[in-house]
Amino acid sequence: MAYEEHFQQTSEAKYDCLLFDIDDTLYPLSSGLAMEVKKNIQEYMVQKLGIEEDKVQELCLSLYKIYGTTMAGLKAVGYDFDYDDFHRFVHGRLPYSTLKPDPILRNIILSLPIRKVVFTNADKAHAAKIIARLGLEGCFEKIISFETLNPITKTESPVDTKTREIFDIISYMANPDSSIELPKTSVVCKPSEGAFEQVFKMANINPKKTLFFDDSIRNIQTGKRVGLHTVWVGTSHREEGVDIALEHIHNIREALPQLWDAVDDKAKEIRTRQKVAIETIA
Repeated sequence: MAYEEHFQQTSEAKYDCLLFDIDDTLYPLSSGLAMEVKKNIQEYMVQKLGIEEDKVQELCLSLYKIYGTTMAGLKAVGYDFDYDDFHRFVHGRLPYSTLKPDPILRNIILSLPIRKVVFTNADKAHAAKIIARLGLEGCFEKIISFETLNPITKTESPVDTKTREIFDIISYMANPDSSIELPKTSVVCKPSEGAFEQVFKMANINPKKTLFFDDSIRNIQTGKRVGLHTVWVGTSHREEGVDIALEHIHNIREALPQLWDAVDDKAKEIRTRQKVAIETIA
């Protein structure tokens, strides 16, 4: 009985899940995909939504600051568009060929016999392409994408944005007025705490036993507020809400050796249990 209690205590790992972002986390920012995404979003705003080109950059920045993503912000301030059309335009033209298989990361992920889940704001097609290009198929138990949290991806009826009132977020940012209530977005995504809470329920995740990897400091800080252990990827700089900072995702083993120590301890305990059982039988 004493041995059983000892085994249960020593085999209780501190972490039982790794929660990963995809873009600029599973692969480095230096890939250049982020810049291509930004360019495509701005082109979509001009070509599809009729926004004046000289206002696009400032509008993107304002929407990002308030709503976390440009898409969420565009929906909030009144632009009507099809989510799938947006994703096809923004992600469908990306140079995915710049990404190469990453056997080192694959081996790192597969060497840990604990749950691995992806949580991305991107659409499922983009997530699948990135994972395939990196050679990470089969590494994750579940992929939670834009469609997972926003299951109704098409608007019921197209609305002509020329006749629809658009909230002037640029003017608001230039002269904030506390008496004005900012419009809310219908998009569920990081860095919203509600998005994290939904993910926890969908994937049966205990945040207090989960390591969250993301390149966005805003996402990391929200993750910390909702109870996750946080790993900021892409920098060695520490900020509020950051438990561990990694310059590259490959540095997981050096930064978190306890993940492998726990695996080794469990293996030793199993071998000890088997030895005790054999000696008892003998």
